[in-house]
Amino acid sequence: MLSFADLKKQAAKGAIDTVLVCMVDMQGRLMGKRFHVSNFIESGHEETHCCNYLLATDIEMATPDGYASTSWEKGYGDYVMKPDLSTLRLLPWLEGTAMVLCDLIDHHTHEPVPHAPRQILKAQVARAEAMGFNPMMATELEFFLFEKSFDEYRKSGFRDLAPLAGYNADYCIQLSTKDEHVMRPIRNLLVQAGVPVENSKGEAEAGQEELNIRYADALLAADHHTLAKHAVKEIAMQCGHSATFLPKWHHERVGSAAHIHQSLMGKKGPAFHDSKDKLTMSATMKSYVAGLLRYSPDITFFLAPYVNSYKRFLPGTFAPTKVAWSIDNRTAGYRLVGDGTKGVRIECRIPGSDINPYLACAAQLAAGLTGIEEGLSLDAPVTGDVYGMKDVPSIPHTLRDATESLRNSAMLRKTMGDWVVDHYTRAAEVEQEAFDAVVTDWEIARGFERA
Repeated sequence: MLSFADLKKQAAKGAIDTVLVCMVDMQGRLMGKRFHVSNFIESGHEETHCCNYLLATDIEMATPDGYASTSWEKGYGDYVMKPDLSTLRLLPWLEGTAMVLCDLIDHHTHEPVPHAPRQILKAQVARAEAMGFNPMMATELEFFLFEKSFDEYRKSGFRDLAPLAGYNADYCIQLSTKDEHVMRPIRNLLVQAGVPVENSKGEAEAGQEELNIRYADALLAADHHTLAKHAVKEIAMQCGHSATFLPKWHHERVGSAAHIHQSLMGKKGPAFHDSKDKLTMSATMKSYVAGLLRYSPDITFFLAPYVNSYKRFLPGTFAPTKVAWSIDNRTAGYRLVGDGTKGVRIECRIPGSDINPYLACAAQLAAGLTGIEEGLSLDAPVTGDVYGMKDVPSIPHTLRDATESLRNSAMLRKTMGDWVVDHYTRAAEVEQEAFDAVVTDWEIARGFERA
């Protein structure tokens, strides 16, 4: 990490000449400007501006209608980007470059933009703090590495995609050594950038990798996730390869997840821990997990935001299909981890690798904290193969279903506000409308001659 004083010193020595001033968009991507360091030091560290359409676009940066926040009729004005100097850091994979994350301020009201992802998570963290808790989280990043570059695949129409590894290298040291020319700089350069990477490993499909980052405060965990995802793509690109966080890049391949581990710290220590309980789960933890279960349909969109996200939910793939909790059981949507220790926590296995971590973590907090407020009771954990349990409710299996659950969620309207719910309901509709308008290769191959 860099202090502002350190940045000035590095700039004076010519070691840093560029500062990336970034906000996070609805898709979880870094958007912003490259400042010459002299201008950032002079004035850019106070604020800069961006078009407010950056929080009202689809993944292709189109400008769909239907958003209350901005439109052609309103003229697409500005947001203020306010650098959070506590996030200032060196990006060692880019020569002479530092980066800072920004919060978004309404140019006219001077209030935080309520539907900005970082602000949505900040609001839930503040809610937790008002209840006497500090939320702690960690996300797992799963992704695939491919042989060729993004540009090569784009020019070929994304045909003949070939993973960098030819085998399932899950936990295999010898096989995953083949990917070390990419993974080693990812680990080392992220640590140099202030992201506390713990480890990486081969995952459960050919070419698939997992990156694990140390547990942290919820907002910091989301910052780490966002920067790590950005770094993975850029470093893979510098190595002549590409990396995808698409949850399901091929129907015959296992998908990629972004599991969320979470717990609450109280004033006297871990609020999820009770040494007298059989599973060392406190009453607070039980109500929190009960909230996650009850409100899973409401928050699914924030865990699975695209049409492709739902292709991952298949039995026998380590992706969950049911809303249930279990003890160290990877077939359930929620897995109890660390029972018997002060590190007891709950892992949500529903999110795919395409999540916006701020929205996903905020949604988990919204549901879990509501469970505490409502004093919800937790049913006994399920055991065995959850995939085949017909009496256990299913995760919404289409974007349409998740969109309706979001739209009609009284819990989210109470905890996040109508404005935020309506904004992201429109985002879900835009994604579905875009997909519905396209004729796919599958339809052509299936019916061109035989229909």
